Amino acid sequence: MVILSRIYTRTGDAGTTALGDFSRTGKNDPRLTAYADTDETNSVIGLAVAAGELREDLVAMLHRIQNELFDVGADLCTPLTVEPEFPPLRVKQPWIDDLEADCDRLNDEVETLRSFILPGGTVGSAHLHVARTVARRAERSAWLAIETYGDAEAPAGSAKGTGGVNPLTAQYLNRLSDLLFLAARVANLPGGDVLWQPGGGREEQQQQ
Repeated sequence: MVILSRIYTRTGDAGTTALGDFSRTGKNDPRLTAYADTDETNSVIGLAVAAGELREDLVAMLHRIQNELFDVGADLCTPLTVEPEFPPLRVKQPWIDDLEADCDRLNDEVETLRSFILPGGTVGSAHLHVARTVARRAERSAWLAIETYGDAEAPAGSAKGTGGVNPLTAQYLNRLSDLLFLAARVANLPGGDVLWQPGGGREEQQQQ
């Protein structure tokens, strides 16, 4: 159960915050950056849904992903340990498999790309492209946290905050960015993609 009876606590006024295992860390900790970027991804997906232009199946899929992103954030903020005091939420391989299945389903709806595309078209598609780029940043942040802390479990009895980071979090964010790209393409149907013109179209004008 989560109870939020008061939003401000003043506990972070000295530049530190609590991780999921209740240890304290600086607010520039790579783990904090990773789950903050994950939270931002979630917020932009919410904006895409709130725009009201997406198909019902896309909205249902994105709502599921929004819930999963909370769990990804919980995983990122809780260092790996052999014997956790409380069983933490952890990203599992089936979550990534589900994203890949979603990618395959949406990919069947769109034509094979023979050009890069520009973010835009419908409002829903434009928001999903923003979500895609933020998810890519969240993935990079997750890999930085993994490079910083490793991916090993802290031995039993270790100090809190010393464990590594679950690499499946970064893999999840990688697949999510792919899925958001495909969802943005589907959101532009039936009109289709906004295609990139090399040189801003100048080369084509010169040839004419």
